[in-house]
Amino acid sequence: MPLAAYFHPKNMTLEQFNEVHRRLEAAGWGEPKGRLHHSCFGEDDSLMVFEVWDKQESFDAFGAALMPILGEVGIDPGQPAVMPVHRINQTQQ
Repeated sequence: MPLAAYFHPKNMTLEQFNEVHRRLEAAGWGEPKGRLHHSCFGEDDSLMVFEVWDKQESFDAFGAALMPILGEVGIDPGQPAVMPVHRINQTQQ
């Protein structure tokens, strides 16, 4: 079952967010298998992340790669809100 994850780390900046993505790319996790959607939004120094995953196992595998990187960059992700997804609409842009 798909799931949604919402993170609101304390004081995450755009610089930190971009550094995490640079490190994920370098580690081969830039486009992780099973992630259906990823967005970052909010004001600098208070950024939030919303993701949709195909299943719990994909989310967990990515978390194992992500968590050490977050620690290295100084981001405490806190406890994400993780919820089941009941419908996904794809739109053309």
